[in-house]
Parts: sequence; C-alpha cells; structure tokens
Amino acid sequence: MNGQQWRLSWPSGQGGRIAKAVLRAQPEHFLVDEALGLAGFPSVPVDVQALLEGEPLPGQGEHLCVRLEKRGDNTDYVARELAGLAGCQPHDIGFCGLKDRHAVTRQWFSVSRPGMMDSDADFLAAVRARWSLLDACRFTRKLRRGEHQANHFNLLLTEVEGEPEQINARLALIAEVGCPNYFGSQRFGWHGNNLEQACRMKPGRQRGRNRLQGLYFSAARSWLFNEVLAARVADGTWTEAMNGEPEAGAVTGPLWGDGGTRADAEQGSLERELVTRHPRLEAVFSQTRMKPERRSLVLCPVGLSWQWEGAGDLRLMFGLSPGQFATVLLDDVFELTDAAQASHNIAE
Repeated sequence: MNGQQWRLSWPSGQGGRIAKAVLRAQPEHFLVDEALGLAGFPSVPVDVQALLEGEPLPGQGEHLCVRLEKRGDNTDYVARELAGLAGCQPHDIGFCGLKDRHAVTRQWFSVSRPGMMDSDADFLAAVRARWSLLDACRFTRKLRRGEHQANHFNLLLTEVEGEPEQINARLALIAEVGCPNYFGSQRFGWHGNNLEQACRMKPGRQRGRNRLQGLYFSAARSWLFNEVLAARVADGTWTEAMNGEPEAGAVTGPLWGDGGTRADAEQGSLERELVTRHPRLEAVFSQTRMKPERRSLVLCPVGLSWQWEGAGDLRLMFGLSPGQFATVLLDDVFELTDAAQASHNIAE
C-alpha cells in the first residue's frame, strides 16, 4: 500500500455541493479574530500608546501578553520572532491556536518576562515595529493550546457561481442544524504526506515524540475520524446518537488511541470495522499509550450570517469553537478554489 492515494475530500452533509467559489483571493478576504475568554485574564482593550509611553500594563504575573494583528505570517513564525525579540526560547512563547499565514489574523501570545516590568514599554515598541499591536497585559501563566473560547471569521468569497437562492437556503440549513465536523484537509499535508509519515512511525515510539511526530500522529487520528464521519454522513446518521454512544446527550466520533474507541455496542462495532479497513494507520496506534477521545460529529457555527456584495461576491460571518475549521463549513456548500494554495503550488 506504499504510495497510497489518500482521500482528502469527504461528502457534504446535505447531498452535494451546489456552487463554486474562490477563497482567499487576497489575505484581507480571510479575517480571523481570536476570542480568548480566559478566566482571570485582565480586562482589555487598553490604550496602547499610553503603554508605549510607560504606563503600567494591566494585570500581573511573569508573562507579558500581546494581542497582534498579522498579515502573511503564521503563528509559529511569529512565536519564534517574539522569542528572538525577548531573548528567550521559543518554548517560552505561549499561544492558543495556529492561525493561517494566508489571512489577516488577530490573536494573543504570551512571552515569559519575569522581573522585567521596567522594560515592558521598550519591548512593546519593538513588537509594534513588526506587527500591529492591539492590546497588551501581564498574566500569571503561559497561554496554552486550545484554551481560547472561539475564533470569529469574516470571509469574502469571490467568483461565486451558483443560484443565490439555493446558496441562501443551504447556508440557512447549516445555521439551523450545522454541518459535518470534519478536520480540514490541510492537517494531512500535501497529497496526504503527513499520513505517509505517520505510517512510517514505529509502534510504541509515540511516547516522548517530537513536534513533527506529534503532527503525524494527530493527522492519523484526524483522518480516521473523518472516515468514520463520512460513513455516518453516507448512511444519514451523522446528527443522531447511536446505540453505544459514550458521550451522554452528544453525537461523537472517535479520536483513536490505546484500545481504539470508547464507544461500544453498535457504534463501537461500526467504528472498529471502519478503522480496520486502514491497517497502516491502525498500526500506528497498536502500542501507543494515548487514551481514546471523542469529537463532535456536528459543527454548529455561532451567529452565521451572510450578505451578497455585488455580482459573485459573498461575505460570511460566524464563530467556531477551537479545533473547528472554517474551510470545512464552506466546503459543505462550495467547490472551493483556494487562491492562496494555488499561488503557493505555483511558487513551489
């Protein structure tokens, strides 16, 4: 099975895509604003200019937190650059989620600067010379992955081809019942390369894995989840609890781990049978100590709204929980051409 062609597109929740559109013709067409919502975090916004002039930052603690607006820089790159400015190690920089390079994004970073409050203004000035500085404060600890409350999206699709009435109806249905909560195809790498790398990992070596191994391991879990969800979409049960559902009052699918799945009865049998169809990925989990987890099968956007802006342009606004993908929502309606990805491929 070497050289396997991995499936990287899964069925929509409502019987097929009904339109075409171009995504990210410009970075400004993909706006992401992270909502932190963290208990105990200082109240913001603040007067940034006053902070640059030496006014003490709100909050207290060893970590200086900055909210940046960035264009053309991904999260890892900004974290490394902040570490360089602060004279600390990259692992001393905290953030809640990875944001795309081909977008305009607003997010928080924490920088370890114990006992250096007197030079906060100088550091903030150096930061503002690189990015748009929106807010800043002091906090007691490093920001951690996935602890933000939500991401808010403001997206402009261009060159939309399709019947507006049908598109409006499909979006209204998603606003009411949601869409399949797939992992986005970007998680799996170019042509599924992250999955190939996962298959080459030696069983039992996942513990103590480095960052790349963690990426490959996560890709394997995510792909198996998508396959299970696709089967539930195909048989029309993706919004309904099955016999054996382990999360009371929820409709979930497996994030594979030691022992496979927490589901039992009919649902557990289905999930195990589907995963055994992919023995190379199943083998990745044969000796891991990572416990099985669950993920909702349904993506329910918050406050989904949209408006047509001239011929062929459609703006959408909505919020998503951490770990959910805006492109997955769009892909439930449109056959997308990602202009940023196409430009990257040409450059490669």
